[in-house]
Amino acid sequence: MSRENYLFTSESVSEGHPDKVCDRISDAILDAFLTEDPYARVACETFATTDRVVIGGEVRGPGKVIQRVEEIARECVKDIGYEQEGFHWANLKVNSYLHAQSADIAQGVDAADNKDEGAGDQGIMFGYATTETPELMPAPVHYAHAILRRLAEVRKNGTEPLLGPDAKSQLSVRYEGGKPVGISSVVLSTQHASEAQSSEDIRNIVAPYILEMVPEGWITAETEWHVNPTGKFVIGGPDGDAGLTGRKIIVDTYGGAAPHGGGAFSGKDPTKVDRSAAYAARYLAKNIVASGMASRCTLQIAYAIGVSKPLSIYADLHGTGEVHETEVEKAVAQVMDLTPRGIREHLGLNKPIYQRTSAYGHFGRSPEADGGFSWEKIDLIDVLKAAV
Repeated sequence: MSRENYLFTSESVSEGHPDKVCDRISDAILDAFLTEDPYARVACETFATTDRVVIGGEVRGPGKVIQRVEEIARECVKDIGYEQEGFHWANLKVNSYLHAQSADIAQGVDAADNKDEGAGDQGIMFGYATTETPELMPAPVHYAHAILRRLAEVRKNGTEPLLGPDAKSQLSVRYEGGKPVGISSVVLSTQHASEAQSSEDIRNIVAPYILEMVPEGWITAETEWHVNPTGKFVIGGPDGDAGLTGRKIIVDTYGGAAPHGGGAFSGKDPTKVDRSAAYAARYLAKNIVASGMASRCTLQIAYAIGVSKPLSIYADLHGTGEVHETEVEKAVAQVMDLTPRGIREHLGLNKPIYQRTSAYGHFGRSPEADGGFSWEKIDLIDVLKAAV
């Protein structure tokens, strides 16, 4: 029997976190390739430290994009807001080591003769949805993202000029009867200008925005606050701690409320099932929950490199299902082509829509007119109901 009363904690990190700076650059390079060639192949990794950004990986696409890599990296760092000694968009050194995609990988992935396009790697991908929030996301990670996204807005529009780009949030949410009802503790660390003298100064700045972004009544007099608990946080970003693409996979997904297959998203084109199949799994899980078949759904899909069809599909409705899991598994395979090509075409993934996913979560966002966050649509409800 599942627990009904407990605390669960999730964290988020801002776009200025060192790892997120790297995710942003990798996804911006991916978008640049897809803008020129929707079928470009990209596997781009970024490393950032004091005054330096290093980019490497395998690509297949227009050479003129490779010539723009330094410019793209600087544009990302500038937009995030780094103009500090030790990491300034205009002064940092950018080294690019992108090279051609391996011919051995290409022969397994490319379509040829009667062979359909295969998965770019083996792996297991998970999707999850829950009725805890209107966005069908787990409450702890959803509101942790919302807080940092709001702080980034007021930092960038000049409302709160003392805030810096690097920040982390963490919420411990209290569940009663299996549903989120309040927040027992708030942890918020944010980079700031030297004019802010104490943690109390920072709390006075951020507290109104935190209260604005969480449900009314969830923060009470009993809620513990830890704002910049170590004190001064002036040196931030890659100057304070090195960053690397793909190190925030739990922040990117469900905050630990659901399993993760282990593969990161950023810098990977949609032939890589680490990314596209995880998006498809979220899409299907969300539509299952939105259809009323269950109030929670975890979906796993497995692939082998060079093989187009998934090896297995597994559903877990966590005891909340109105139908049996085996019926859901059959329906999922029926309503969506889960080959790499089928996923890309169904969700329209061969577009430059990835830079915007690099911070504040890949899931729980609103579908956009140009195809961004297409995996958040709930347009399969009727066909899923018909299939079961």
